[in-house]
Amino acid sequence: MFIDSHAHLEGKRYDADRDEVLRRAKQNGIDAYLAIGNGEGPDTADCGIRLAEQYDGKPNYPRIYASVGIHPHEASLATAAADAQMLQWARHPKVIAWGEIGLDYFYDHSPREIQKAVFRQQMELAKQAKLPIIIHCRPSDNSENAWDDCLAMIAEHWTPTGLGGILHCFTGSVDHARRALDMGFMISFAGNITFPKAQPIRDAAQMVPLDRMLIETDSPYLAPLPHRGKRNEPAFVAEVARQIAELHSLSTEEVGAQTTRNFYKFFGLDPETAKAGVCT
Repeated sequence: MFIDSHAHLEGKRYDADRDEVLRRAKQNGIDAYLAIGNGEGPDTADCGIRLAEQYDGKPNYPRIYASVGIHPHEASLATAAADAQMLQWARHPKVIAWGEIGLDYFYDHSPREIQKAVFRQQMELAKQAKLPIIIHCRPSDNSENAWDDCLAMIAEHWTPTGLGGILHCFTGSVDHARRALDMGFMISFAGNITFPKAQPIRDAAQMVPLDRMLIETDSPYLAPLPHRGKRNEPAFVAEVARQIAELHSLSTEEVGAQTTRNFYKFFGLDPETAKAGVCT
């Protein structure tokens, strides 16, 4: 059994065969996935909720949970009205996290100062909603600038809440991972951990304790080997588990089972009923 802790299946790249993609995930042991609610900006950040509602209770598909949040790419679109709408969406029973939010200095689609201001505000909203946060962090080339800023902001504005979070699609160093673990975060690894030049990511995955780890696809991006270059999908998350299993001298199934337990425990979900607030 596996859980894809981060995927974007709402886009046009899945319109023709979304049902088949999700059936294939279920057939390959994917118990659930977290549909990330960024959409194309604040107006469509309920995209994960809509998917979760569409497939709710259908046994041939994975369970779908949802998040809401403003991605750093769209930080310039943040408004007070959008904040109010996010808080309303966050009350939906399928919403279990706030994100992905954070900093992206690689593309700089929004100015960095605006990214920082919106990141702070998104953390404040997540605090009001009492939801953990999902972090996107991407530095500019050959730099740790976004990591330094992101982790410092988390330490100042988020860690005191005790609500925790996830560093999604982790690409930082072992030191960044340690700092995040010390702040109570989970570390999530994606398909790029299988890439030949991804040894720093594998080094971090070897250090991170298995009970603090999640796996994801970040579909449709970053399809793992041997699917690299194709559109990614939740069924491929087993390849991420396989790479981590190799690093920890375990079986793929053991890593799948442990990361599945981690997901349900972190979010306070009962794996039998799929309802929140019943785990201890």
